[in-house]
Amino acid sequence: MVKQISLDAWQVQHLAGLLEKGSNIVAKTNKPVVLFRQTLEEEDESYEEIVCTLTKGYVIEQVVTSGGIVVPSFYQQAVFTIDEYPQELLRKSKDRFLETIDLLEEQFKATS
Repeated sequence: MVKQISLDAWQVQHLAGLLEKGSNIVAKTNKPVVLFRQTLEEEDESYEEIVCTLTKGYVIEQVVTSGGIVVPSFYQQAVFTIDEYPQELLRKSKDRFLETIDLLEEQFKATS
């Protein structure tokens, strides 16, 4: 009997695999991968944004305020395991989820 999975479940597994591969590269290079940056608010020369990075075994989302005369500061930080993050990202934004898959696939093509 053939096991059937939904497209969302396959995409979650696919992103988890890409994150695992990226995490292994980060472990070798000691350089985190920026998955995305999203500006939340902008005023004059300062701004607040979400910065999402892939590190060894974890994905970190941080809300950062910086620019102009504002001293950079972190207001929030969420840390997810590689297995947790795909489901969390899919819950937050399907578009961001698909963009992250595209970004990682492109980066791996460039490094191959």
